[in-house]
Amino acid sequence: MTNRGEHINQRVDFATQWSKCLQAIKDNVSEQIYQTWFAPIVPLEYENNTLHISVPSQYYYEFLEEQFIDLMRKVLYKYFGEGTNLEYQVMVIQDTHTTVDLESSKRTILPQPPKSIVNKGLPQGVVSELNPHLNPECNFDTFIEGMSNKLARSVAEAVAKNPGKTFNPYFIYGSSGVGKTHLANAIGLKVKELNPTARVLYVSAHLFKVQYTDSIRNNTLNDFINFYQTIDVLIIDDMQEIAGNTATQNTFFYIFNQLHQNGKQLVMTADRAPMLLQGMEDRLITRFKWGMVAELEKPSLDLRKDILRSKVQRDGLNFPNCVIDYIAEHVTGSVRDLEGIAISIMAQATIFNKDIDMELARQTVRKLSYVEEKEVTIDDILETVCKHYGLELASIQTKSRKQEVVLARQIAMFLAKDNTDFSTARIGKLIGNRDHATVLHACKTVKEREEVDKNFHEEMEEIRIALKNR
Repeated sequence: MTNRGEHINQRVDFATQWSKCLQAIKDNVSEQIYQTWFAPIVPLEYENNTLHISVPSQYYYEFLEEQFIDLMRKVLYKYFGEGTNLEYQVMVIQDTHTTVDLESSKRTILPQPPKSIVNKGLPQGVVSELNPHLNPECNFDTFIEGMSNKLARSVAEAVAKNPGKTFNPYFIYGSSGVGKTHLANAIGLKVKELNPTARVLYVSAHLFKVQYTDSIRNNTLNDFINFYQTIDVLIIDDMQEIAGNTATQNTFFYIFNQLHQNGKQLVMTADRAPMLLQGMEDRLITRFKWGMVAELEKPSLDLRKDILRSKVQRDGLNFPNCVIDYIAEHVTGSVRDLEGIAISIMAQATIFNKDIDMELARQTVRKLSYVEEKEVTIDDILETVCKHYGLELASIQTKSRKQEVVLARQIAMFLAKDNTDFSTARIGKLIGNRDHATVLHACKTVKEREEVDKNFHEEMEEIRIALKNR
């Protein structure tokens, strides 16, 4: 009786600890991700410093290993102890909870993480080997090309082939989820492929700031600077994260100059153009523009379809063309949104044994609130722009060359190209009966002015908000 009681207490204890793990995971991921990937996990037992869990499918195991292994390691080490191992079992008959062991469950799934720059501050002095912290999935082969990213990708390939010799620095900007991090990773991976001894490092600007702060606190600033001066290709993601932090910017300015003067490649990403990085020192903004600045725009309808096809093919899935078309037409925010929807559809089909069809696609897209409530039309754009500038709607359709009319017409053309799938010729026909060359010139004019004129950028944001809330 005593042994049985001890066994029950042990089971209650590990179940309690697993509940704490789930709560910690829930605090670090979205509700959608938690419900899809973590809620279905069933804890089986804990013995010999190993936690046994049951997952719905082989794909679950592979996805957890690829995407969330670092997070799982952290929470398991916290609540079960350092060096805790994890073994998976795949549930084959869900009603009876019958399971089958995975061959890979016989190995240590959660080894002690290697010491590196992202673990505890920075290594002391120069190290002989360096973990570049690159995502192997984010390479040029998996970066699908379209007109919205053709220039940025072409420059990235040139940089990867000749780092430090062309387009240095390389500054990539665009809204969230358009592929900035993917493209930056692809550069680093290609450099390592062509030159395995190259010291390549990918680091977020936020982590750079944390490391700098730690170096000041620990009186190791010289080590911090010396380490970064050993890098051949430095990739800094989300540069807007250090805006407003003068001390961090000053140190990065010094590191930037040292690397650039020594022919080392710098690659940076941000969510906006250099001139629009409020709180960033002018001398840094000037240096960001020394080499090449390229924008990653939101993917067009055709590119969204290509991205989805590539995603499902890589995962070995089979999505009907009508499902791909439906998702691409209704999920227009970002590449990340597209892939998130595809993963959710796949997960539901696996868990509930459903066919991947239009009904499942509609349910998933509607549930995750990606369906646009109302399509933006040319009339919506014209009405919003004219109202903002206090113009008569008919004035834009005239041949008037008044400055305010010309500006409003150009903005309307720019917004039409950005918010509809119409060709430039069609946009010109509907706005002032102009030709496609006029539309292209208008879009170029508005875009360039928005990048350098902060007041105009704020005005454009007001128009976009008004258009969205019409």
